[in-house]
Amino acid sequence: MKGTHFLASFAILALSFSFGMAFDPSPLQDFCVAINDPKDGVFVNGKFCKDPMLATAKDFSFSGLNIPRDTSNKVGSNVTLLNVERIAGLNTLGISLARIDYAPHGLNPPHIHPRATEILTVVEGSLYVGFVTSNPNRLITKTLYPGDVFVFPIGLIHFQFNVGDTNAVAFAGLSSQNPGVITIANAVFGSNPPINADVLTKAFQVDKNVINYLQKQFWTNNH
Repeated sequence: MKGTHFLASFAILALSFSFGMAFDPSPLQDFCVAINDPKDGVFVNGKFCKDPMLATAKDFSFSGLNIPRDTSNKVGSNVTLLNVERIAGLNTLGISLARIDYAPHGLNPPHIHPRATEILTVVEGSLYVGFVTSNPNRLITKTLYPGDVFVFPIGLIHFQFNVGDTNAVAFAGLSSQNPGVITIANAVFGSNPPINADVLTKAFQVDKNVINYLQKQFWTNNH
């Protein structure tokens, strides 16, 4: 009986620990404006907190998100992420925001956010969007138009593709102050140092020359 209680307690502890590690912590104060200088600061969740009596509106605001971004790169998209690095007042609040600009037929390539679920709203143009579930890897897709909303669950590979002949714009909310991003092609073929070509040859089941070619390409970062 004691063994059963121990296993149950261990399972609950492990589950609690996994939840604690997977999501941003709940704040225990009104806000914690992030500062890099530890003088007169308190260390919370990877950042030092400014004295709340010294906080100003500037700590909680950003201007210029209405300005179109340059989409002349190889993938034809540009992501402007407002995370804790750009709005210090986001620290410990568990959210961030992104504007995504797409050239005609531009792509926000398949990528993941290791620490955030994303909710996307199209405000201009039309986007073919989707994500891939964990094994057995089912693809869930939809074409979105202005006013349409789509959710990409945390940690799953997802993408957006402008299917129109005009520019497109979307805004995305993310459930972390620092969601992170891993662009799949960049990570696999453009890592530094590169992944051993034999590993990728076997993983993708292609000729090694194909892997060598891909690893020599310049992989665009659209952030």
